[in-house]
Amino acid sequence: PLRYISKFRELAKHEAEKNKSQWKTMGPAKVAMPSPNDFLQKSSKEPKLAPKKKEQDGKRLLPLLPPRTYHPVIHIKKNFINKNAVAVIKGEPKKPRHFCVDTRQGDKYLLEPSGLFPKYIKKKNYGVIPKYVTQRNEEMKREKEEYQARVLEELKKKAMKTLSEEERTNILKALKKKWEEINHAYQGLPILTDTSYKRMHKEELELQLTQLEHDIAAIEKHQYVYIAD
Repeated sequence: PLRYISKFRELAKHEAEKNKSQWKTMGPAKVAMPSPNDFLQKSSKEPKLAPKKKEQDGKRLLPLLPPRTYHPVIHIKKNFINKNAVAVIKGEPKKPRHFCVDTRQGDKYLLEPSGLFPKYIKKKNYGVIPKYVTQRNEEMKREKEEYQARVLEELKKKAMKTLSEEERTNILKALKKKWEEINHAYQGLPILTDTSYKRMHKEELELQLTQLEHDIAAIEKHQYVYIAD
């Protein structure tokens, strides 16, 4: 039988020759010989960088100053292992979450948002002072006023005078001013007390300071001061 020949044979040959160029794989027929002067030198194939411009228009190129708001980033080495360990030791343990199981299969849901968990902040009288506390405060206030009235009556019988708040404040200011003057004099004493006069003067100032501090503390501690005629 005759051999089978495809009808696309000529078309395939044409396309193969069409996409093929001369000397594509074997190279050109003649190659120019390199000149002996163009020999390979050291570091000739490395990329060359442009020379740095040290001066431009007769002026040196200085780096730009950072703005005033610039803050350099300081990298601090931290020991995160010790930090995490300390945080775990000092941290509060997680509180258990309350669940409610409503089926035999163990289906559960959170108890707090379900409405079954009592929340006292939603009560109508939440934050309102109870009546017994209000009554107790009124009784204590009334007892204090009665006590002050009895004390004033006793003082009137004994002819004792009560210092007013203005007089008490003025006396405190005067005592503190006197203490500052004596303390200033005490600070100006010489370090070396080699004579009996210096020792006596120092002891006298110390006694005055102690007495003034005692009087100031006594007046500041007591709100009411009584003076006997």
